[in-house]
Amino acid sequence: MTEPNRSAGLATQPNTDRAYNAAGDMIFAGATRAAASLVLLVLAGIIVSLIVEAWPAISRFGFKFLTTSTWDPVEENFGALIPIYGTLLTSIIALVIAVPVSFGIALFLTELSPVWLRQPLGTAIELLAAIPSIVYGMWGLLVFAPVFSSYFQIPLQTVLGPIPGIGSLVEGPPIGIGLLCAGIILAIMIIPFIAAVMRDVFEVTPPMLKEAAYGVGSTTWEVVFKVVLPFTKTGVIGGVMLGLGRALGETMAVTFVIGNTNLLDSLSLYMPGNSITSALANEFAESSGVHTAALMELGLLLFFITFLVLSASKLLLAKLRAGEGARS
Repeated sequence: MTEPNRSAGLATQPNTDRAYNAAGDMIFAGATRAAASLVLLVLAGIIVSLIVEAWPAISRFGFKFLTTSTWDPVEENFGALIPIYGTLLTSIIALVIAVPVSFGIALFLTELSPVWLRQPLGTAIELLAAIPSIVYGMWGLLVFAPVFSSYFQIPLQTVLGPIPGIGSLVEGPPIGIGLLCAGIILAIMIIPFIAAVMRDVFEVTPPMLKEAAYGVGSTTWEVVFKVVLPFTKTGVIGGVMLGLGRALGETMAVTFVIGNTNLLDSLSLYMPGNSITSALANEFAESSGVHTAALMELGLLLFFITFLVLSASKLLLAKLRAGEGARS
């Protein structure tokens, strides 16, 4: 009897494995390509649907929709100036407050905090991000607004009110709710996001770079600004943009504390106002016809504002990289 040709079986085994691996690679590549294409299709579908639903308002009001402050559902006369102003102003206030605080938290956790405190403090900060926005809104309206009115707005108005120019920013009744209150609530909400991202990117800085800087006599402040920040600037800007995106799109918390009025009598930060998200939350359920189209156009504007913010961040990062290349 002749023995089976074992060498032939062994020779065909690698070919089978290669064919199986090649088929698996093709399936995996196709699945990932389909997932990426699905995201683009969903994005395109959202944009198209917003444009279609908002077209009656776009064709009726045109560019005047962006520059008019009138919002009258009865007469079907709509302008988005006040919601746009409220959205941008509250987001800017939130960033002005949240970015320095988040930077301080991240710096403390990575450079100055005792080892035993880093984990529980970091976990506590991350838990703040898990609180629902409606809870922030209720807390802001029922607890923060009265305290803010009595112990911040009134004293600040007494100090800054007589100063020409600056006094106009704090004029009006200190009722607690308003644009400034909404900006502060937004700042409290986005601090955990920005601080968590900054902490994570600070921790990826190679220890050898920091130790070398400390070895030549640098202080902690110099190490952070000359070593850590240049190495992690992309992640830091990404964290700030993440917080800004959350501030721009926040709905319920802003609706509770911004005042929800379409009046722009002054530039005071104490005055009640409106934002794109709060207008959508308050009016969409009772809208019809041109009113619904105007609200859909507000949603399209918010989408466009977010796109501009992301594009600006990408351009900023590109300029920073180009500057590094020029210096090198």
